[in-house]
Amino acid sequence: MKSSNIGGQAVMEGIMMMNKDRYSVAVRKPNGEIEVKVEPHKPLTKHQALLSIPFLRGVFSFADSLITGMRSLMYSASFYEEEEETNSREMTEEELLATQAKKEKSDNLMMYATVVLSLVLAIGIFVLLPYFLADLLGRAGVSQTIVAIAEAVGRVLIFLLYLAAISRMKDIQRVFMYHGAEHKCINCIEHGLELNVENVLKSSREHKRCGTSFLMYVIVISIIFFLFIRVESPVLRIVVRLLLIPVIAGVAYEVIRLAGRSENRLVRAISKPGLLLQRMTTREPDAAMVEVAISAVEAVFDWKAYLEENFGYKYEKETEQTEKTTEETEDK
Repeated sequence: MKSSNIGGQAVMEGIMMMNKDRYSVAVRKPNGEIEVKVEPHKPLTKHQALLSIPFLRGVFSFADSLITGMRSLMYSASFYEEEEETNSREMTEEELLATQAKKEKSDNLMMYATVVLSLVLAIGIFVLLPYFLADLLGRAGVSQTIVAIAEAVGRVLIFLLYLAAISRMKDIQRVFMYHGAEHKCINCIEHGLELNVENVLKSSREHKRCGTSFLMYVIVISIIFFLFIRVESPVLRIVVRLLLIPVIAGVAYEVIRLAGRSENRLVRAISKPGLLLQRMTTREPDAAMVEVAISAVEAVFDWKAYLEENFGYKYEKETEQTEKTTEETEDK
């Protein structure tokens, strides 16, 4: 199975789907219509040499996905914001343009601030908190090996408890359903099926290139790094953990990149825990959600050409032949 190289994420009542230098955001608006926006994807660096260096490219890709994902999430949320008290119809054209420019600038500042805050919270909860909790054992005289193991176990438990807690929230459950729709669309295409609601619904909601699997790899790789890289100074331990975060992200990116391109038994075994974890972060979508996901895919990806190239599926030609046969039958 050849990877389609498309990927995305769930947003509020919708899907973001990215393919090469473009990404789309499809949202089911409050009135029931599907709104689709297509934007050029501008990576953080235009130097292709940097993006071809193993491990380093993972750092850029991770940061880029955070920014693009947050921008898409804010766009989808804009459809569900309460209406402003100001009546826009009473504004002049100049006032409207000024208001829109101000809002765009404000949204960009909010987006970057949210990304930074999210990173700080993630580092605090999943990196530093397990360390400080395990360090209490060290102060009680427990060996450093036991402390390192306790930190590893604590990091996994905190991550699983976090996923279990947010999965109980009603709004998050709908996001997880759209997450499942995103996976199902990609699996439908990559398994050689025509992209329609029926085929998507019967496809798997687990995918090896999922962000959940990436986070799982980050947790596991961080455990391995912190078990073997040890320093005596408590301050240096914290510094080392912070400095290793980009390295860990780079290694995790290479692992998930390999998983998405290989069907090797070892790679499939390594991918299995991430696929199992996706059962917590995905839910079975309904047909309406699948329609949104299909709209996002079709806006940036020619799935018919992909099926023809990789599966020899002559979609358009078969359709034309069917119509021709039907016409001949009716003439007779």
